[in-house]
Amino acid sequence: MNGNHRRYVVGITGASGAVLGHRLVEELLHKECKVDLIITGAGCKVLQDELGLSEIKKQPGLSIYDIDNIAAPIASGSVKTHGMIIIPCSMGTLASIANGISSNLLQRAADVTIKERRKLILVPRETPLSTIHLNNMLHVAQAGAIIIPPIPAFYTRPATVDDIVNFIVGKVLDQLEIEHELYVQYSG
Repeated sequence: MNGNHRRYVVGITGASGAVLGHRLVEELLHKECKVDLIITGAGCKVLQDELGLSEIKKQPGLSIYDIDNIAAPIASGSVKTHGMIIIPCSMGTLASIANGISSNLLQRAADVTIKERRKLILVPRETPLSTIHLNNMLHVAQAGAIIIPPIPAFYTRPATVDDIVNFIVGKVLDQLEIEHELYVQYSG
């Protein structure tokens, strides 16, 4: 299945791994999906620190929303999306979602995604994990979210960081049922 006419909300938070969010946005746009992007303040800093990007450039199919714009269309359940991905997802954002806190657009969009029973994918970036982190992951999973820790597979024999990034982003696309060629599926 390709992404034609699909619309996704993507959040990038201040956890390390901004390359994952950036690559997912590229791939979704390449698959002709519409992307509503929200980047936290710390997420902007990590994009700068890790990728040297001061911003993600606007392009066809991409709408970028200010984190404090609680009146944005994606803050409402009446705006139809095919799901939301927070990649990377900080533990602070995870905790807010797990406890129903909606103090910014990213948290509100995640809350809407859960309440409307749409697909919510979280890619948490922290190690080691505390009991609090694990409990928060359990709470969001019980509410229907999918947790995809950015853990590489070595059966793909990754040779570069891009190989690892592509594997993680490919796993997200697998959950969205979007065909890709980012990694070779395990065949036994």
